[in-house]
Amino acid sequence: MKYLVENKKHLLVSFLAFCISAFAMAQDITVVNKETQEPIIGVAIYNKTKSKSVVTDFDGKASLDVFKASEIVYFKHLSFKLFSIKKILIANATVLLNPTAQGLEEIVISASKFKESKRDIPKKISSVSASEIAFANPQTSADLLKATGQVYIQKSQLGGGSPMIRGFSTNRLLITVDGVRMNNAIFRGGNIQNVISIDPFSIQSTEVSLGAGNVIYGSDAIGGVMSFYTKTPKVSFTDSTYIKTNAVLRYASASEEKTAHLDVNYGFKKWVFITSGSYTDFGDLRMGSHGPEDYLRPEYVVTSNNEDVIVENSNPNIQKFSGYNQFNIMQKARYEAQENLTFDFGLFYTETSNTPRYDRLIRYRGESLRSAEWYYGPQKWFMTNLNVTKLSSNSNLYDKIKATVAYQNFQESRVDRDFQSNTRNVKEEAVDAFSFNLDLEKRLTDRTALFYGVEYIHNTVNSVAVEENIVTNTNQPTVTRYPDGSTWQSAAVYASLKYKPNTKVVFQTGLRYNNVTSNADFTKNNIFLNLPFTEANNNSSALTSTAGVSWFPNKTLQWKLNFSSAFRAPNIDDIGKVFDSEPGSVVVPNNNLSPEYAYGGELGLTLNFDNVFILDTATYYTYLDNALVRRDGDLNGETEIFYNGELSNVQSIQNASKSWIYGFEIGAKINFSDTFKLTSQYNVIGGTEETDGVEVPVRHVSPNFGNTHLVWENKALKVDAFVNYNNTLSFNQLAPSEREKDYLYALDGDGNPYSPSWYTLNFRTQYQLNKSTSITASLENITDQRYRAYSSGISASGRNLIIALKYSL
Repeated sequence: MKYLVENKKHLLVSFLAFCISAFAMAQDITVVNKETQEPIIGVAIYNKTKSKSVVTDFDGKASLDVFKASEIVYFKHLSFKLFSIKKILIANATVLLNPTAQGLEEIVISASKFKESKRDIPKKISSVSASEIAFANPQTSADLLKATGQVYIQKSQLGGGSPMIRGFSTNRLLITVDGVRMNNAIFRGGNIQNVISIDPFSIQSTEVSLGAGNVIYGSDAIGGVMSFYTKTPKVSFTDSTYIKTNAVLRYASASEEKTAHLDVNYGFKKWVFITSGSYTDFGDLRMGSHGPEDYLRPEYVVTSNNEDVIVENSNPNIQKFSGYNQFNIMQKARYEAQENLTFDFGLFYTETSNTPRYDRLIRYRGESLRSAEWYYGPQKWFMTNLNVTKLSSNSNLYDKIKATVAYQNFQESRVDRDFQSNTRNVKEEAVDAFSFNLDLEKRLTDRTALFYGVEYIHNTVNSVAVEENIVTNTNQPTVTRYPDGSTWQSAAVYASLKYKPNTKVVFQTGLRYNNVTSNADFTKNNIFLNLPFTEANNNSSALTSTAGVSWFPNKTLQWKLNFSSAFRAPNIDDIGKVFDSEPGSVVVPNNNLSPEYAYGGELGLTLNFDNVFILDTATYYTYLDNALVRRDGDLNGETEIFYNGELSNVQSIQNASKSWIYGFEIGAKINFSDTFKLTSQYNVIGGTEETDGVEVPVRHVSPNFGNTHLVWENKALKVDAFVNYNNTLSFNQLAPSEREKDYLYALDGDGNPYSPSWYTLNFRTQYQLNKSTSITASLENITDQRYRAYSSGISASGRNLIIALKYSL
């Protein structure tokens, strides 16, 4: 009997051992990000001798059948720490990987248009991943850029967001979407809001390249490049169709925002499609309760039966007539013809409603509000692009080649009418933009890589304008904002070289030759302006360069040094625009302009103490020569003309200035544990410009600003308590053009405009309710501060509760 009992125990143990061994021999696992619990694509899994290996698919899944139960299995990904474990010890068929603390091994694309290790780039690039975007839950792409901590956002209205980077803004910064240049011939020196056309729900990642990017991107990339990469359709790795759906609902209390989003991925083995759509409705924005009374909205204009009446605002914290709505659609398709050949097609469309320009609605003329109406008509952006990528090891010319052809159509309009005036001014603009890029990468040796390419861009500008009589419902033509039918085109060749003599040093250098031409015919506008010329033909050529080095003397230190030159060629906005730049001033065309040039350097230092304490610093200096700026001028010898019924000072864009811009950035990260960390970023910016021998502050140099975050997370819950802060700009620190806009600013003790300092306390959390459902909630500006970002025309939101529910299937 004893023998039978012992025999049964032996059989049971053997059976359990067999089951465990069988499970270990035929084990399917999922590799996920320990911080976000999201699956990780492209993790290399191998044994000690690397004789066996597999790679995780788009769901982070892989089969470990090829490995023995007793083998140690290694998990490697550039953005995560190397992890190893004996196969038999893997629990719950899940492997958790920790992200690298600093992200130096992160892959970036914007530096050369091909994938490169971030640590190799001798300039600073700030990246935002899909998981970080989901957690930040930005209401617009402008807010997404703000979340990087290194981009300052100005807003003239709620439906806006004009980035500032290292003292530069608007047409001195470049925006790209999936590698396609968004800047067009009418990008202006004043604040712009084109970035909000990009749907943050469609973004897979964002890279902000700080400093000049002219070698790869050409004209305009003086202060930085903002590269948005939309979601890539995911193919199926099995015989079944791969379907992935995400749905989001969001509400924000300060603007009564209501947002709905849906995207669907439909993938086969070679063909795959993704459809994305979003709709957002913003109401009038409520500002905070504690702050300067100068920002309040005490009254506004209403119109009934063509009669304008000023009405008292029952709640001056409500910024009447600031709300708008917007919808975005994206359709992408990918065809993987061969293992090394892919075709990517994209279709994008965005349209806003009429968007009140709030800063113009709060201007006064004497004791009365100046405008009865001032709004942007629907801002529409359409883009279609085709990208063909081929990888080859047989060509003497390239290892990788990428061709991109794109067409974009931009439509915008401006409508304004003075208080108690019967005349409504309507100006409409449209730009057709065609572009072609051919980019190639060739590895010359094991240590040397060459990136080179060609680019061609052609823009056509259409512009119409009428004056409408709201009483008689008649209209008549008037001077257009731009010369109708004008063109702008750019052709360029460029190349950059990367050399890695050893594991501690990386050299990069590059050159670009660019030719830009602009052509404008002023015959139609001369009926109203009587310009001393009928056309402008501007031809500009530029040779720009960059050179830099990344040096890793040891595992603690990394040095980065970079020098670059950059340029911006005059566009149609510079040579041909007619508009009221400010009350009592009108800008007229100038047919005698040259490119502006920037020369700069950057020195960066990163200290990494065992991934526990990381300090990332950079200092930079930029000299802008022959700068294109708005200055007083004359028209046929007259310094004042009548425009829109008002005697106005004549101005034009001129090569009339030079600027010196400098700054220092410091970021810190402390990993107290795997679940608790602190991050902080602070930016110090300064600059002066010289005009007619006088030095004054630069308009787009923002106040010093920064943020600090305390983040705690476990498997299902992430919590972030953070503070945003912004220094004062006194009256003497404001640019002269800003001092004249007293309606934007608070008043100091002497009655002069200035930009006060401010801070906000904020709290954000994300909880994974189950495998398919998560909720993100934020409470912004907890203390309900009333503040206005520098140069902005609308105050920021007061206490704001944002709740988003996401469902994935």
